[in-house]
Amino acid sequence: MKTETNRTVLLAVIALSLALFACADSGKDNAAATRASAPVTEVRSDAPGAGQPAGPPPGSVTGPGQAEQANQASGNARLTEDEKNTIEVVRKTRNSVVYITNLQYVRDFFYSSDQPVPRGSGSGFVWDDQGHIVTNFHVIDEGAKFMVSLPNQKQVEATLVGLDRAKDIAVLKLGQQVVDLGPVTIGTSRDLQVGQKVIAIGNPFGFDHTVTKGIVSALGRSMLGAGDLTIRDMIQTDASINPGNSGGPLLNSSGELIGMSTMIASPSGASSGVGFAIPVDTIRKIVPQIIQFGKVIRPDIGGVTFVRDEVAQRAGIEGAVILEVVRSSKAYDLGLRGLYRDNYGRLLIRDVVTGIDVMKVKSHDDLFTALDGYKIGDTVTLTIVREDKTRKVTIQLVETD
Repeated sequence: MKTETNRTVLLAVIALSLALFACADSGKDNAAATRASAPVTEVRSDAPGAGQPAGPPPGSVTGPGQAEQANQASGNARLTEDEKNTIEVVRKTRNSVVYITNLQYVRDFFYSSDQPVPRGSGSGFVWDDQGHIVTNFHVIDEGAKFMVSLPNQKQVEATLVGLDRAKDIAVLKLGQQVVDLGPVTIGTSRDLQVGQKVIAIGNPFGFDHTVTKGIVSALGRSMLGAGDLTIRDMIQTDASINPGNSGGPLLNSSGELIGMSTMIASPSGASSGVGFAIPVDTIRKIVPQIIQFGKVIRPDIGGVTFVRDEVAQRAGIEGAVILEVVRSSKAYDLGLRGLYRDNYGRLLIRDVVTGIDVMKVKSHDDLFTALDGYKIGDTVTLTIVREDKTRKVTIQLVETD
């Protein structure tokens, strides 16, 4: 009797346990179904606004444009202020920088005809809405034809308007109107400071629209230019400048033109090194003259040519050695004379310019630079040395021959 009672109790316990398991499974199914039908909300304790839904509120609609703006805003949030500024400058000038190819005609041996062959390349920037492009003289030197690659990869032929060898500046003009180009914003180099940020844009090694960033490393540098005359007051920068950058703009953090990338000083002829740019204040004086007259009109003594400085230096002469004086010139009337040969056929020096007004002149380069500070019609006093005797000559400056 007792055994049957125990068996009955055991069966009752087993039945109760099975019932409890069934209820538990049913509760899990209901919970899973509830989760499957409800919107998924992810909460991260490390994200801004933790505890808030990650997605848009129910019923909101997000279009493709809104999603793109949201992604851009998210990307901008991760940028530093300096990075944002650089990006803005690049965007501002995206339609202002071009790529220039210098072509020469070479005789084809097989077809006995002249074929255009690339001689070199460089960069340039849009000066105005008339299609004028500013670049370096050495970029277009000895070129017969010039092709300008625009930011949209379209190529347009350009003609040479004029150049200034002494300052290594040239101006081209596009052969057709291009509506989507934008002139650079012209700044000033007068108030530049060492250490301020600069951005160089150009086409180094043919990689178009390449951007590099650096600082103004030094000011007032003097470098020998492509015209064998010293370009003064150049901007030195550590922004990477390589072959192909020549003629490209150097910009400040406001996107204003402060210089034109021109040359590299590097050991052993390396392709990269310390970069130098022609200051924009120099460019502003020269480019409008080239556009208007096809050349630069400078004040000059008139009718006087000079011995190259390296020749004078080898002879141990300090000053601007006069090579020749045109007989019909005012300088000739005032007694200035150039080289002459003695009875033995030796070439001898007569007049050497050693000063202009209160400035000393140690070379023709010095004299050329000094004349840049005068205007046509100004009267100057030259210090002339002949056979160790010094005299003063007063002369009125005339337009460059």
